[in-house]
Amino acid sequence: MVKIIGAGFGRTGTASMKAALEHLGFGPCYHMFEVIAEPERMQDWVRALDGPVDWDQVLGGYQSTVDWPGCTFWRELMAAYPDAKVLLTTRDPQRWYDSTYGTIYQFVQDPPGDSDDPFTTKLRPTIERLIWNGTFDGRFEDREHAIEVFERHNAEVRAAVPADRLLEYQPGQGWEPLCEFLEVPVPAEDFPHVNDSASIRDLAEQVQNEGKFPSPFSNA
Repeated sequence: MVKIIGAGFGRTGTASMKAALEHLGFGPCYHMFEVIAEPERMQDWVRALDGPVDWDQVLGGYQSTVDWPGCTFWRELMAAYPDAKVLLTTRDPQRWYDSTYGTIYQFVQDPPGDSDDPFTTKLRPTIERLIWNGTFDGRFEDREHAIEVFERHNAEVRAAVPADRLLEYQPGQGWEPLCEFLEVPVPAEDFPHVNDSASIRDLAEQVQNEGKFPSPFSNA
């Protein structure tokens, strides 16, 4: 049963948040890395783009979501899981755009592997449809437009989610606001920091090759 719905776009600290939520006991957490590890999962999101789906089938076994593709369907997930809390990860819009353009946008334009690689054949077309041609109307390279979409999305989440059900979180805030929101103790370990701009390609290729997200916590 999904307990936490991540409504924030990618490149807002979502990989670190995935690691944090799983360490706090709200795992597994569904992130874009799930479909990189298991490309056949992308068919669930193709169906979601085409019409209603059974979210228990798509997210069965997961207690939380962050990043794309889940953040595209935050309204549908709120309706499907009315008791779930909503987590809006965000950051400075200008820095968000620079990070997104220089990492995941370039990664999709120049994916790893060859023309028969699962990322290229199964994931890339749907990512293009879902994010770059969907969320950003095929205009992500238009900086002003992309930032306007980012800010409008965040404003819509703030307006739609009751205050007691929503946490807006920015990278660097640490454990305290998250743990208070989730009503769990603050861990002794430092808050995780994974997937910075320099490492995204290596991390994505590691997930693809190993079939799982490498937790920064040795006990996870």
